[in-house]
Amino acid sequence: SLFLGGLVGVPSDGIPYPLFSFAALVPWALFTNTLSRSGGSLVGNANLITKVYFPRLVIPFSNALSSLIDFLLAFVLLVGMMLVYGYVPTINFIFLPLFILLSMVIGLGVGLWLAALNVRFRDINFFLPFLLQAWLYASPVVYPATLIKGDVLRLLYNLNPMASVIDGFRWALLDIGNPPGTIIILPILIAILALVSGMLYFKKTERVFTDVI
Repeated sequence: SLFLGGLVGVPSDGIPYPLFSFAALVPWALFTNTLSRSGGSLVGNANLITKVYFPRLVIPFSNALSSLIDFLLAFVLLVGMMLVYGYVPTINFIFLPLFILLSMVIGLGVGLWLAALNVRFRDINFFLPFLLQAWLYASPVVYPATLIKGDVLRLLYNLNPMASVIDGFRWALLDIGNPPGTIIILPILIAILALVSGMLYFKKTERVFTDVI
């Protein structure tokens, strides 16, 4: 935060840069923790899967829910930072649960795909950190959306569901930027599509888990 906000001079929409960046890291961490924990849940519980029968969806869902604990701890720290810098939430705060839910649903949807694929293709785990790193830089975590210029870049930016989620989280908590408006429809649709398709693919491949895990 000191390097980017102070030395490099990355704009932060008038918000102290440590608060600006941490307000994005909190929903981003919720997303990545949900994705990573659900995505690696089957391989991590291989012994349990091969010994006892139960609905396999319980494993990625329970692992995803555990990420809420880390989120709550980080959120308490974020609220503390807001108090230190003198920021108080506005009425926009009532929309915050929507962006929290979207972070989790998108992460879980992608995680379900990875969980099923990871059983057969273990190399996926090696590529996941690079994928998340690239996704991080494509999202407004360390920079504001106002830095995205040009129609093509703006289109690509808007296609990233986590970009709208992070912008919306900042808006709901710190009252910066514009209200999400109709642009939030896309991440909602992507979240639903990712979760439903992930569950369907997971159920389709579930019967072979014990054979190949």
